[in-house]
Amino acid sequence: MVLSGPADVYIGRVSSLINKLLLLPRVLRLSAKVPKDPHVAWNQYWAGVEATGAGGDVLWDAGDERELNGYLERLRHHLDPGLPIIDVGCGHGSFTRSLARYFPQAVGVDVSAHAVERAQNESSEVSNVTYRVLDCTADGSGAALRAEFGEANVFVRGVFHVLDRRARAALAANLHPVVGGRGRVFLAETDFQGNGLQYMAHLGAVPGNIPAPLERAIANLPRPGHFGRPEREAAFDAGQWVLCEDGATSIETVPMSPAGKPERIPGYFAVLGNRNGAQTP
Repeated sequence: MVLSGPADVYIGRVSSLINKLLLLPRVLRLSAKVPKDPHVAWNQYWAGVEATGAGGDVLWDAGDERELNGYLERLRHHLDPGLPIIDVGCGHGSFTRSLARYFPQAVGVDVSAHAVERAQNESSEVSNVTYRVLDCTADGSGAALRAEFGEANVFVRGVFHVLDRRARAALAANLHPVVGGRGRVFLAETDFQGNGLQYMAHLGAVPGNIPAPLERAIANLPRPGHFGRPEREAAFDAGQWVLCEDGATSIETVPMSPAGKPERIPGYFAVLGNRNGAQTP
């Protein structure tokens, strides 16, 4: 007898559920190794990176500029091209280097000294890029950036979704003095609407195999969440920030299938400005 229709759908769902549950023991073993201190975890992760780009082992590095190109229209529309741009959570600087073509100065900041060292090494031929080791959730970090670079635009890609609620609010508050009256924040975050096992399956994990870049992330980094409109509203105080634009986007990862194409994760973008405009000191 050949099953079709609702029976096929039911069997497919059961099979998918079983596969996801079979992933669980391995995921739990890998994630048990993650340092409890996120700063230690990120520095340890970057210390172990062997290669970046499309053939590398950094999960969120697709190795091309297709994702950034999808943001350019909004960056040009909302961000003052005469201001510097600060790339928060810059990692090895791939977006920082690309942004440097559109702004007079691009500044990459990251909590990991190993990430910043790698970014500096990979950016030696770009004259208007600089990097700093900095935790932008720490008290005073935004004021320090403002003091050094003046008013600036801010680019945040894939940072808020790995922070807890308190750290998200702290990061947003610290960005406020950075943008001043003329700067804007552009953020892009993963907003996958499913649980962790569904997320891993979306990225190609099956019971017998977890793609190496994904496995490295599970074994080294804090568990990610998702960040969409409700999370943005909770993090950015409406008394301080005004929303310029937001909507759906896609976050690209390193290719993890034999086809060699980047994986695409449902995402969310937003552009925000200082509600008080030039009144910010």
